[in-house]
Amino acid sequence: MALRFLQNKQSAVLMTVGDPKKAILGFAAPIFLSQLFQQLYSTADAWIVSRFLGDDAFAAVSSSGSLIFLIISFFVGASMGAGVVISRYFGAGELEKMSRAVHTNVLVALICGACVSVFGVTMTPHILVWINVDPDILPLSTLYFRYYFMGAVAMVMYNSLKGVMNAVGDSRRPLFYLIFSSLLNISLDTLFVGVMGLGIEWAAIATTISQAASALLCLRQLTREGTVYRLSFRKLKIHGDILKEILRYGLPTAVQNSVIAFANVLVQSNVNTFGEIGMASWGAYSKIEGFAFLPITSFSMALTTYIGQNLGAKEYDRAKAGARFGIITSLVLSEITGLLIYLLARQLISFFISDPETVRWGIEHCRTIALFYFLLSFSHCIAGICRGAGRAFVPMLIMLSVWCVFRIIYITIAMKIRHDIVLLYWAYPITWGISSVIYLIYYLKSDWLHGFEQKSRLLRVKEKEEQPA
Repeated sequence: MALRFLQNKQSAVLMTVGDPKKAILGFAAPIFLSQLFQQLYSTADAWIVSRFLGDDAFAAVSSSGSLIFLIISFFVGASMGAGVVISRYFGAGELEKMSRAVHTNVLVALICGACVSVFGVTMTPHILVWINVDPDILPLSTLYFRYYFMGAVAMVMYNSLKGVMNAVGDSRRPLFYLIFSSLLNISLDTLFVGVMGLGIEWAAIATTISQAASALLCLRQLTREGTVYRLSFRKLKIHGDILKEILRYGLPTAVQNSVIAFANVLVQSNVNTFGEIGMASWGAYSKIEGFAFLPITSFSMALTTYIGQNLGAKEYDRAKAGARFGIITSLVLSEITGLLIYLLARQLISFFISDPETVRWGIEHCRTIALFYFLLSFSHCIAGICRGAGRAFVPMLIMLSVWCVFRIIYITIAMKIRHDIVLLYWAYPITWGISSVIYLIYYLKSDWLHGFEQKSRLLRVKEKEEQPA
């Protein structure tokens, strides 16, 4: 009866039945499109700032994009843990526990989002100085990021609410909401900066308004009658047992995201030592690289939900077949994207910046990294599978040791030997390659499928023992 109830709900997609390939593609495609629109409006935002406010403003916005990820990544990682818990209960047909997980997740996200806003607004100038932002553009960077963090609560809430829908296989509605917010962001950027001639802070305000709009649309959907995941404000409560589960699956990912973001901030601090040319060329490449992440993010998220639902339903063979398909498809798509970026590097970089020397640096950046995106894709896909299987500690350990510690050691030594920005470019494909080898060994040698079953059995035994006689 639980299965029939779930299948009849248009707000959710049960990924434990039907063709695994269609299930994964059907889930990944809307995520791909939503990420595409998100990247397009981020690109449009950067282009408008560059076009109407100049290269200094573009460098200010680009100087510390890793700062944003550093501040919010912990909470985004925690929401991934909530998604694993929700998808597991959804796949098992345990609707009451799923509801408790939804309400716990949303309330925690609201509290955390408010904390992020306060911390970001307060600490932005100190962090910008710490990461060596050029003093000439420091006032612009401080202004932009302070206004940006005022809307951090909307950013965290959107990711949390979207994660709830994704966990039950609903990736279409978040796509529609993101398309709307993307168009709204571009329109407001054009109005505030292009037409009205307002300052850089209005680009941040436009982003905040659009993110708040998408969060409100998600909230409206979650509070509708008859949905599997229906959210009721009266039921908002932090359930201790559910929170422990969310932290068990989400804390490793949160720590993983934070340490990677911290490593990227250190990378950015080294980039900033190359002055405005280094910051602007790196920022232009980062916008282009965002498009390479589209298939990678889409399939890693799809695999997390797919694996979580199927292992919750004890469909082990189905989980393994879907994992194999998702990995191969993501690798092929990401490498095609990388090849296009390599061939079109000059045209893509010139879209953002015009100074010949800065363009040359950006082209070299593209052509150093672009052909290695398949390594990045493989690492993210296996990490997504591990999270769906309740093994979030594994990617945390690998990312911490390779993408953080080893990357920082490499950069520190390389910059002392020779102060050359090309050495910073190589930090990424080298660490992607090392993590991919480790992930491949783990995927082939470990019992990641049945380890999930053993952990679930232990949890059920513990719940029974805690029940009163």
